[in-house]
Amino acid sequence: MNRATYDGLESRFKVQYFNSIVGHKNVCLIGTKNLENQSNLAIFNSLVHIGSNPPLLGVIFRPDSVERHTYENILQTKEYTINLISEKDIAAAHQTSARYAREHSEFDASGLNPTYIDGFHAPHVSSSPISFGLILKENIPIQVNGTNLVIGEVQWIKYPEEIISSDGFADLTQAGVVGCIGLDAYTQGTILQRFEYAKPDKAPRIKP
Repeated sequence: MNRATYDGLESRFKVQYFNSIVGHKNVCLIGTKNLENQSNLAIFNSLVHIGSNPPLLGVIFRPDSVERHTYENILQTKEYTINLISEKDIAAAHQTSARYAREHSEFDASGLNPTYIDGFHAPHVSSSPISFGLILKENIPIQVNGTNLVIGEVQWIKYPEEIISSDGFADLTQAGVVGCIGLDAYTQGTILQRFEYAKPDKAPRIKP
């Protein structure tokens, strides 16, 4: 498909097509609470690893042509959580994509339960296998399409100890974490193979 054909596609078909054709993506729930103690939970498929030292995660927010409760809460309080999703929670997680009024918490609407870490303002999802608490570090406007890259620094991580191997590798397949294709298809991954660190003078080596 050339660019002229792509540009001529029907709008909703184009969104679904391009969101899915780029491949498997991370999917997560972002938990926030504003200064009026109204909690919010929303699903995102744009989670990006920015760096490990310090630990930074990025999320793309669409243009604020309508109310963006999650985005507004992050800018207001500077605190939020990122929660990976388990297979048993995918229906509830998907429901958070509906456009609820600000005063109607998606925690209540979806049946997912909020939990708090002492001293941290934003709620995380109690049933999430892995959750991160973050503070806002940068909000970067992307001029080409009016989106924003929000970068947060991780303050704490909740996870099951048994998924961490001796070399620090976190096996998310053990935790039952799901990914997504496009906007509405949820997937579960398997590890095909782990390899040793690649070097130019050596053939690929499988990790034992």
